[in-house]
Parts: sequence; C-alpha cells; structure tokens
Amino acid sequence: MNKIAIVTGASRGIGREIAKQLARNQIKVIANYNCSEKEAYELKKELQKENIQIDIIQADVSKREEAKRLIQFAIEKYKKIDILINNAGISEYKMFTDETDEDWNRVMNTNLYSAFVMSQEIIPNMIHHKKGCIINISSIWGIIGASLEVLYSISKAGINGMTKALAKELGPCNIRVNAIAPGIINTNMNDKFSKEELKQIEEEIPLERMGEAEDIAKCVKWLIEDNYTTGQIISINGGWSMT
Repeated sequence: MNKIAIVTGASRGIGREIAKQLARNQIKVIANYNCSEKEAYELKKELQKENIQIDIIQADVSKREEAKRLIQFAIEKYKKIDILINNAGISEYKMFTDETDEDWNRVMNTNLYSAFVMSQEIIPNMIHHKKGCIINISSIWGIIGASLEVLYSISKAGINGMTKALAKELGPCNIRVNAIAPGIINTNMNDKFSKEELKQIEEEIPLERMGEAEDIAKCVKWLIEDNYTTGQIISINGGWSMT
C-alpha cells in the first residue's frame, strides 16, 4: 500500500504545494482545509486532470474533536497514517501592545495547539505500526523573531521546541519528527506587505529573491524519504538568516 499522508491547511500556499508534491510521488494524500472550500476542491480537480486522486476533508484542526474526526477518517479508510504535515497556520501583524487575549487564543490555537493535538491523536497509530514521520511547518520568525509579529513568532518558536522534544521521545518508536522554517515565501501570506517593502526584503536576502512554495515542498519530500534525520529545524530562507 502507498504511504498515507495528512496535510493540514492544504488548500492554499505552502500546504497546497506540499499536497501536490506528495500526491505526484505516489503518496496517498488527505488534504485538510478549514474555510477555503473552493480552493480545496480546485486542488482536487487539478490533480484529477493528472489521474491522481486525493481526499479532501474539512476540519478546524485547532479543535480536538474535529482533529479526531479527520484522523478517524484516515484510519477507517486506510488503516494507517504514515505521515503528518502540520501546516495549518495564520499570521498576525499588529503592535504587541494592541494584541488582545482573543488574538493570542486565535494564533496559538491555530498555529501551535493544532500541531499539538494532531500529533497527539495520530501518534498511537504510528506507534502501533512502529514507524512514522511528522513534519511541522515553522517559520524563520520562530528562530529570530519579528517586530509586529510577536504572537506569530511565539507560536512558531513553540513549534520548534515541540519538534525537538518530541523527536527525542518518539525516536525509540521509529517515529521521526522535524520542522521546516521557511523565510519569506511567495504566497498570499505576504499580502500585508507593500511592493516596496517586499523589494526591500529581497535586497536583504543573499539570493535576492523570495522563495517559492515548491522549495518547501521539495524539502518535505526529502524528509519523508530520509531515514536518519530527526529533531531538526531546517531553515529554507535564501540565506536571509544563517543562525
């Protein structure tokens, strides 16, 4: 049987490209979305034209019961889950002094708690099969921090900490846990920046350009194929940060 992968937040941006990359490499993909139903089914249709079938499942993975429903669908249909890509996330661009408790809860639940609960609910199945691969999509801001994106930075730093700790805990079970920390990637998450601001950022990057979602998807593919990498935060940022 082909490997089975769940990709959260798969309807747009990086998640969409990851879903396509895996599906085109003979991995059975369960593509999760929350609100972007149109984009999710456009993804399904795009792959159907290539004679590739994927499952599209709506669930707000920041809520445990909905995360459990998504995972239960996969287990009932395929009996196993080999790969979990925790990609679901939102950004928050605001002065720290203007942040509210509601902002905190929304960002932490979507970016951090969703990865926690999806991993926690999926791990028993991976332990049963004595193998698994969890890949968390983090951010450069989780490593170096970002002005006006404090909550986002905190949530991604939490992802990095969880990745390292969980890799140590699950290594004896043959389950690998890694994270990818993208720099600025050409997706609609950059809509908050003006063209001038984006140009200025590109001038700070040694490769003098933004990354593409495909760059992240290729790294995901490699991490799935590799058998000896775990507990790593892999930075893909064109040399913008070399820490």
